[in-house]
Amino acid sequence: MSLYDALAIGVSGLDASSRALSIASSNIANVNTVGYKASQSEFSTMLASVNGGVGSGDSGVMASAQQNIVKQGLAFATTSPTDLAINGNGFFCVGTSADASSQMLYTRAGSFTANSAGDLVNSSGLYLMGWPVGADGTVSSSTLQPVNLSGMAGKGEATTTMSIQANLQASATQVSGYTPGQMTAGTVTPDFQRTIDVYDSQGGAQPIQMSYVKTGANTWAYEAAYTGPEANIDNNGTNPNPIATGTITFNPDGSLANVVATGDTSGNTSGTINLTIPWNTANSGLVPQTISVNMGTPLKTDGTTQFDSASALNNSTVDGAVFGDVIGETVGSDGTVYANYSNGLTQAAFKVPLATFANADGLTSVGGQAYAASMQSGKALINDAGTAGGGTIQADALEGSTVDLATEFTNMITTQQAYSASARVITTASQMLDELMQMQH
Repeated sequence: MSLYDALAIGVSGLDASSRALSIASSNIANVNTVGYKASQSEFSTMLASVNGGVGSGDSGVMASAQQNIVKQGLAFATTSPTDLAINGNGFFCVGTSADASSQMLYTRAGSFTANSAGDLVNSSGLYLMGWPVGADGTVSSSTLQPVNLSGMAGKGEATTTMSIQANLQASATQVSGYTPGQMTAGTVTPDFQRTIDVYDSQGGAQPIQMSYVKTGANTWAYEAAYTGPEANIDNNGTNPNPIATGTITFNPDGSLANVVATGDTSGNTSGTINLTIPWNTANSGLVPQTISVNMGTPLKTDGTTQFDSASALNNSTVDGAVFGDVIGETVGSDGTVYANYSNGLTQAAFKVPLATFANADGLTSVGGQAYAASMQSGKALINDAGTAGGGTIQADALEGSTVDLATEFTNMITTQQAYSASARVITTASQMLDELMQMQH
């Protein structure tokens, strides 16, 4: 090994230290970059022949950046429901454009916000990809497409169940000769009457009037009538009101005994009836709607009761909802993206899967905290979050950088010392060459 070899080795030391400083600088610069994975310097020796020398011994050093992609940063809370972090293994699938056939990349930088077209993109401009979910909840997992809620229409939900908690005054005067329909027709004055709104399949509120009259000891008649526009239920000039009639009986202690619809000869004891609103489709655009009405539990006082206090509607609950617009979105831990409506309803719109790799550290970095699959990483395995070794998704959170500033500053100090030492090698070898040249005189 000659003085020229020593010069070449010193130069390789300078180059390796320069590369190490560059890696540390990049890490420090990205200490606050969401989803950034710190790299570390890996030094290895070079053969003399590679460094321009002779022989087969070690003669120099080289440095390279070693990715540590699988290391997870700490998640921190945010105030945006579309900020997403991954707890565990996996990567978000992102596209370089809104085209479903664009290049597929993978990232853990989940700072997604809607762009002008409604697509969710992260701070690097990459499009979050997901599986669309149908209105029936079916996930179309054959093709990934950009997550976009701008096309979600408003939503209403038809009422299917209703419950009534009311008291009918035990001392009310009995009405003799009552026949079903007389309260609605106005020939019998109800002892108690209240209107409850239900919701049709188009999200409209529709009024149902419940009327009660005492017809015997511990016995009451009820009628349910639709009090909206008559044309909605008109059938060839005939108003089908009341849409439901029947009898309510009570036990001597005021608890509910039975509720029986007119014409029901089954003999069953129940506190529930079905009423059907006979919508005229030609006028209303609706189809007949059946609602299960729960008036209480027989032998209990959890619904309709008969006590000697003023008749009153204590509570009524109906399911369904009026029409509402999309006002926001939420993301579940399984990756399901829900559209939130102004009427309180939610609907699944997309499902965000996670990609896992046999060797995630073998991914190729393409910038913007995104990676491309490579021969070293293996093929992407795309599955539901929380399955097949993938982690879960945490909304309102982001994954922080894995950079440790204390470590990086320490690396800079040692790198500086190594650089100075290599420079001293070159200086010393140069001085020795000078001495050699002077020996010729």
